[in-house]
Amino acid sequence: MIPYWHAPSFKLGPLELNPFNVFVAAGILLGARLLTKQAERERLDPNPLADYAMWGVAAGMLFGHWVHLFFYHPEELSKSPFQIFKFWDGLSSFGGLLGGIIAAVVFFRIRKLRFNDYADSFALGVAPAWAVARLGCFAVHDHPGRLTDFFLAVQFPNGNRHDLGFYDAIVLFSITGLLYALRDSPKMKGRLLPLLALLYAVSRFFLDFLRATDLSYVDARYFGLTPAQYGCLMLVAYGLWGLLRKQAPSTSAQKPPPSQGRVETAR
Repeated sequence: MIPYWHAPSFKLGPLELNPFNVFVAAGILLGARLLTKQAERERLDPNPLADYAMWGVAAGMLFGHWVHLFFYHPEELSKSPFQIFKFWDGLSSFGGLLGGIIAAVVFFRIRKLRFNDYADSFALGVAPAWAVARLGCFAVHDHPGRLTDFFLAVQFPNGNRHDLGFYDAIVLFSITGLLYALRDSPKMKGRLLPLLALLYAVSRFFLDFLRATDLSYVDARYFGLTPAQYGCLMLVAYGLWGLLRKQAPSTSAQKPPPSQGRVETAR
């Protein structure tokens, strides 16, 4: 079994530094870096992605908190009428994903850019970033599972349990490896994001059946399923549609190669 260890938090003035915040911040920085690097590798203009990052993070945190509050733990609404604005107090990864999608739809429409041109870059940035952020969940053990004697279980104070944050990180790191192995495959061009959605959704759907139901603070269920499992069904639909549909040719989002003899100026 994996020993249970809860890393301490540190106060830096009004801010609290804890492992969850550190891993989430590291995941965001890693994702933003990989997004732009992959766009450059595909000869796409990376500037829209750099501009989108702030939109995505803000919308992700806001919707992540709202999904946590309204769907996972609506009982927390009784704490204070201002609870809906305390975006740091409880986050749902699926809510964060929803916020990021909404922000992308609005942002790319405003910029008059085609999202599909950047879809592979998003897949190759989001998967490892999400995996790193999930290590934060594992560090604070905020997704306890059912009691078990499985060798990857964590020795929680109240018994050996599955740790869903740890399992999620393993799944996402594995998917990341597969996506990077396939990124140069002509057949997978423009299909990496649907592949990510499909693989993660199937894994997460079944993993959520391992979540604890015998503790005082557990995820809400609707007809026996968690909110994330309903989100997984939508991701499966998107994944299958994206993998089976006919790909349209890329548009003018590509950067033209520099002319011979011309000096490019930095900006």
